[in-house]
Amino acid sequence: MTVLIIVVIVVVLAVALIVLYNNLVKLRNMVDNAWSQIDVQMQRRLDLIPNLVETVKGYAAHESGTLEKVTAARSAVSTASTPGEKMAADNILTGTLKSLFAVSEAYPDLKANANFQQLQSELSATEDKISYMRQSYNDTVMKYNTAIQTFPAVVFASMFGFKARESFDAVAGAEVAPKVQF
Repeated sequence: MTVLIIVVIVVVLAVALIVLYNNLVKLRNMVDNAWSQIDVQMQRRLDLIPNLVETVKGYAAHESGTLEKVTAARSAVSTASTPGEKMAADNILTGTLKSLFAVSEAYPDLKANANFQQLQSELSATEDKISYMRQSYNDTVMKYNTAIQTFPAVVFASMFGFKARESFDAVAGAEVAPKVQF
């Protein structure tokens, strides 16, 4: 009888460990997926920027400093290798896009250009998606980080190499980019 009780306890513990491990893997995969969704939207925005720069160049060629800042910020996002670097570079890009659209206010012909208006609309919609995806990512990261920091998961998380992830709020020197109104 004692052997049976010991076997039942061992089986229950093994099942609990398997469930715990699988839950941690699921949460880690959800964080990776949430990041991928942000990355897709960032890439969409990066793909729109060259067209926007070319359109603005035609109307406001002497605003080369602003255009160069946008191009440099776009390049920084493209070359960032980690989510943290990408998040920080993305916040800078958002700021340079704000500057570009502020400059466009001084050019009525540019503001009336159908191509410019379409690009502005697409960028605004993409910004909305990025903002939503950031919020979703941060929520997912919070769930994951909480799961790997609570007992008993913290013991197994460290054994199996589950590491905490950064949210957009936690990126050093970067704040969550405010919703951009273009």
